Amino acid sequence: MDEDQEFLYYTDEWGIVRRKPKEKGYYFDLHCSPLSQAETPRDIQGYPFPDPVEEGRFEGLKEFVEKVRAEGRACVLGGISAGMLEMGLWLRGFENFFCDLHANRPLAEALCDRVLELKMRYWEKALALLGDKVDVVQEGDDYGGQKGLLISPQLWREVFKPRLAQLFRHIKHCAPHVFILFHSCGSIYEIIPDLIEAGVDILNPIQVAAAHMDTRRLKREFGDSLSFWGGGVDTQRVLPRGTPQEVREEVRRRVEDLAPGGGFVFNTVHNIQADVPAENILAMVEALREFGVY
Repeated sequence: MDEDQEFLYYTDEWGIVRRKPKEKGYYFDLHCSPLSQAETPRDIQGYPFPDPVEEGRFEGLKEFVEKVRAEGRACVLGGISAGMLEMGLWLRGFENFFCDLHANRPLAEALCDRVLELKMRYWEKALALLGDKVDVVQEGDDYGGQKGLLISPQLWREVFKPRLAQLFRHIKHCAPHVFILFHSCGSIYEIIPDLIEAGVDILNPIQVAAAHMDTRRLKREFGDSLSFWGGGVDTQRVLPRGTPQEVREEVRRRVEDLAPGGGFVFNTVHNIQADVPAENILAMVEALREFGVY
């Protein structure tokens, strides 16, 4: 960890530098992208990516999972990194990678393929180690903004969908019994059928305040194919700025939309932020206890 007068800095194992304001800062945001100067696939091939099967990643993991299962709890296992779009944005820089996808496709696809390779190697070792003790594996990539996808559906289907499908096939080959939980923020309605086709079993976080992410419609159209993990209460307006009664009504609405027939894990859309009133958190919990029963 480094610091100056205003910020704290840290560099992760991918070489990505993030920083957080010392005053009133809650998150580390992207500061420097290590592959910002890359021009060709050869630059990607020569970069020192992290080792996905380094022994330290798995130290104590098997014992921990066995303990969790002995307590009667399910095991959800996370991956090695964010998704291929997010990793491209962080490693190349947002403007660079968005431009790559249109003007330098070989570079963009070389980076996606490298991230995909590392993910597949990680899952192969992790699932060989843990076997049938894992119930759910978690992957994710944020494809949506507030009003729609960050890239066109056509571009997403050309670049990301086939690689996601390849990743999920590999995971299922390693552990046929696991369910695949996929996190993707924002307005992603247009590609939900594609995610199902690629192999997603559980969708998160169901950003209900984003365009076209109406929970009743999602349940009606996709409830036979997907479980929904999230969408329990809006965290953009209702939970931080609504009244306790509004929170209560929001919880009731989302439970009524998503819970019938099963396939729903209640959760807030996103993390509960530091400025959320305590009375709203309590209202959410109390409403869930009242309405979240079968």
